[in-house]
Amino acid sequence: MSTPTAHPRRLKAAEALGLGTLLLGGALLASAGAMPPGMRPASIATSPGPAKPRPSPPQGSTARRTGGVTALDRNLLVAAAAGDLELVQRLIAAGASAHAQDERGRTALLVAVNLRHARIARALMQAGADVNHQDRESNSAILLAAATNQVELVRLALAHGGDPNAMDRYRGTALTVAAQRGNPEVVRLLLQAGVQVDHVNGLGWTALLEAIVLGDGSARYEQVVQLLLDAGADANLADRDGNTPTRHARQRGYKTMVKMLMRARGH
Repeated sequence: MSTPTAHPRRLKAAEALGLGTLLLGGALLASAGAMPPGMRPASIATSPGPAKPRPSPPQGSTARRTGGVTALDRNLLVAAAAGDLELVQRLIAAGASAHAQDERGRTALLVAVNLRHARIARALMQAGADVNHQDRESNSAILLAAATNQVELVRLALAHGGDPNAMDRYRGTALTVAAQRGNPEVVRLLLQAGVQVDHVNGLGWTALLEAIVLGDGSARYEQVVQLLLDAGADANLADRDGNTPTRHARQRGYKTMVKMLMRARGH
């Protein structure tokens, strides 16, 4: 087996996923040309010529399947974490399932979105990955992409049937987290997709309150507030303590936001 410095991409993926059990043979992440023949991912052609078709494993095969997840599926999860688009495509072509999950309920798509591997996320969606799947922490592709301001992935997930009203573990939607992070482009996309603008999360906060209270009052948060108000957000929907958005904005000295809220009849 090679030294820790020989395959930095392998180590990065292992750290990201905690995939000790997924590193089959210790060499799943290296490309075909960089690995000894005996250490290449299962069922992937390694000769320089055209790949030869391989027979499907028999039903219930323990050599290829453990706990309902095949070796190819496990390889796919690791390849997605490593950001290896070519290997992801080859694994899918060889029969790896885009629906396979790791021990935390994460699919290759969720892994790719979380690590900002946009091209891999796109390939997985095109291969039929479930964009509405949520892991054990209630993360979905849209929720993760919205939280990290990956605008194109939010757009792509919506185009593939993603639910803009899916809720995270705090019962917030992608709009809630996009407003909190001050991501106006994501907010605009979600509003166009029909997200509930006045949804109240488990903490008793709307997206409008999140943008005011958890933002820094900068221009991008002002833009988020205006987008929400233009979409019909209730300027007087208070938090659990009875504090309205306008009151929060005044307390923080956000004069522009106060003017926006007052134009929307906030008090």
